Amino acid sequence: MAAPASGGSADDSEDYSPAVTVVRFDPPLPLLRAPVPSPAPGPDGEAPVLAFRDAASWRAAWEAAESSLLSQCEAAGARSGCSITASRKCKPPWWKGLFGAAPTDYEERERCEEREMAACLNAAKEACIKFAKEKCTAPFRDARIASRGLLDNTDFIVWGAGCKKTSSTSLCVTNEQCPFNPGPGSTTYKGSDLLDSLASKENNNSG
Repeated sequence: MAAPASGGSADDSEDYSPAVTVVRFDPPLPLLRAPVPSPAPGPDGEAPVLAFRDAASWRAAWEAAESSLLSQCEAAGARSGCSITASRKCKPPWWKGLFGAAPTDYEERERCEEREMAACLNAAKEACIKFAKEKCTAPFRDARIASRGLLDNTDFIVWGAGCKKTSSTSLCVTNEQCPFNPGPGSTTYKGSDLLDSLASKENNNSG
């Protein structure tokens, strides 16, 4: 192998510029919840708790969790189970072949499976909705929400639902028109406190 020329390198085509050597990472995802100090910090007080930025973020996370569970239930669980059920219901009985019966009408069997599949999925959808609500209600009722403005100046990047044009009206109403006052000195409140407050206001308005 020939030696490289004086002052040169074995391969002048190698590029060590930052554009080639620096690996760029995606920006960090914001935290769904951030640590919030307890009303009585210190050795004898409670440890910091994780809390949503505001009521709208809490509600949006609840809706997203329910939607995800519902989608998984319908796609993975219900569809697979209904497919097996429809196939079993529409296949000819095993004993038909023993008596020289007519060959299977596969077009009729396909129509039968479509009917059974549709009926099964319709029934499973209600069960999936109930399942998603049951799984999400208790955790989000117990979840903590930061007091108004407490996480505005935090060092953490905390996700917030906001009230953009794409946001549903109910989320904006939760923050702007139904503020919840957890009381003096409180840094957080539970989702159940907000739900009870909203239910009380609805009852007063209807009464």
